[in-house]
Amino acid sequence: MSKPARVFDDAATRRICKKRDAQRLPPNLVDYAATCASFRWEDAAKQLDGLPGGGGLNIAHEAVDRHLAVGRGGRTAIRWIGKAGGRSELTYADLAAATNRFANALQGLGVQPGERVFALMGRLPELYIAVLGALKARCVVSPLFSAFGPEPVATRAEMGDARVLVTTPELYARKVQPLRERLPGLKHVIVAGGPASREDGVHGWSDLVDAASPDYVIAPTDAESMALLHFTSGTTGKPKGAVHVHGAVLAHMVTARYALDLHEEDIFWCTADPGWVTGTSYGIVAPLTLGATNVVVEAEFDAQAWYSVLERERVTVWYTAPTAIRMMMKLGADAVKGYDLSTLRFMASVGEPLNPEGVLWGLEAFGKPFHDNWWQTETGGIMIANYAAMDIKPGSMGKPLPGITATIVERLEGGGARVIDEPGVDGELALKTPWPSMMRGYLHEDERYRKCFAGDWYLTGDLARRDADGYFWFVGRADDVIKSAGHLIGPFEVESALMEHRAVAEAGVIGIPDETVGEVVKAFVALKPGFEPSEALNRELLGHARKRLGAAVAPKQIDFRTNLPKTRSGKIMRRLLKARELGLPEGDLSTLESDEKK
Repeated sequence: MSKPARVFDDAATRRICKKRDAQRLPPNLVDYAATCASFRWEDAAKQLDGLPGGGGLNIAHEAVDRHLAVGRGGRTAIRWIGKAGGRSELTYADLAAATNRFANALQGLGVQPGERVFALMGRLPELYIAVLGALKARCVVSPLFSAFGPEPVATRAEMGDARVLVTTPELYARKVQPLRERLPGLKHVIVAGGPASREDGVHGWSDLVDAASPDYVIAPTDAESMALLHFTSGTTGKPKGAVHVHGAVLAHMVTARYALDLHEEDIFWCTADPGWVTGTSYGIVAPLTLGATNVVVEAEFDAQAWYSVLERERVTVWYTAPTAIRMMMKLGADAVKGYDLSTLRFMASVGEPLNPEGVLWGLEAFGKPFHDNWWQTETGGIMIANYAAMDIKPGSMGKPLPGITATIVERLEGGGARVIDEPGVDGELALKTPWPSMMRGYLHEDERYRKCFAGDWYLTGDLARRDADGYFWFVGRADDVIKSAGHLIGPFEVESALMEHRAVAEAGVIGIPDETVGEVVKAFVALKPGFEPSEALNRELLGHARKRLGAAVAPKQIDFRTNLPKTRSGKIMRRLLKARELGLPEGDLSTLESDEKK
């Protein structure tokens, strides 16, 4: 089994990555071992209210309505910043009334509990109102990326049996109307931000929602009833629809408190789009459940604009993605200077493993490290994290959340899995079931869902290793691992080594067939501004990687690219690099955000 070529876990590095700024608030998780030993999900559930009169558990009640009963109705729930410069705020009382109106609007249309409400729009206030209002009405919510084209929108709406779509006039005209005939079950379209179409079943938000009553009583809701439907790309064919339930709100609350160190007093900014599971779980539900102020920025990434948001809004906790961090790194730490970011207390990263350089760059630019964490659409919430009061090992996923048991396993032929007890050995990351936010199924794909489990273990499909201190290290997706001359090579460690070089902004690594050793490592590299592709730089990078990784693991070939194909959640699509390199089918491209074949 391959070992990490370079692991940033020496004592000196860990010391500089400890929390160095004075905490204005004590960390929620102080003693990791003691908290894990005493934690019980049943005890944590007592921190939720539940519906009045024992009516079960509803996500929207926990995120919105319960705050009014304890005097938090006047606190800002959502602070929205428009890309054209506009801004607005919704208090918890405002949000309760607005979501009640949306729930009443659905009821007036005859929409029944369990029917699917899809949302296709940018980060507008109406999106957040619609998601929470539909949950109040006990509908199933499925947010979609507004950048999706007509085909991926129609595919997901077909698979999910969309009954209602909430969108804007522009998006409806460009992305839904052309394929509307494929969606006979789509009975109602609610358009926000402009005049509605004259088509039957198309309603204007102001006419339908704003005119509805602000009073609504959530009906009894079973915690196991379906609440959210998140689509995640498959390697080939159609995307998978992961089913989540109202009971997942318990994990959203607990993980935000421990992994993101989120307090009621915080001003929180999650940069993820709600079309991605992070943007729903931690961009809508989790901060509101804890009573925090949730900053919503409509515009897409721009480093200087983001720094201005952090400064102007006095953000205290910031949750972003490695892609954004790498783009900020391109501009250098000096670009951060001059901004007053003194309120920023905690920074976290999600989406794909954060290279060690990104963690350490946080120290250089912001005076504090980025805390990486790991989870999946299927897990519904953060499972492994680097915590505020715990030493960081840059490049590590961290340690499992209280209430979560993680291990490394080897899949056995014919089914089942063997737990690997020895530290430092590569295997598949597995989680002990159950936990509240665990997916309850893949929509219409029961057999595919069953294959994700071996006994009491959920098999993540991610290769990892656990070190002697209990930290987990990402190796790669099981279908990404490179097998070369008997070595198992994780793309992530090769990519991290390449990114240590001053010229490299991003790297994607794949294995290509070789008659002698099975596969050889090939890297695709995007350069930082000021560097140009050349044969000399190619040789320099090959030598750099060989020195860092050794001959068996280092790439044998490097191709320079202007950009690397990434999903909208920021993950480099290694499978697409491989498919194009080998002339294979490219599979599902609906989540492709950036692409440059040159």
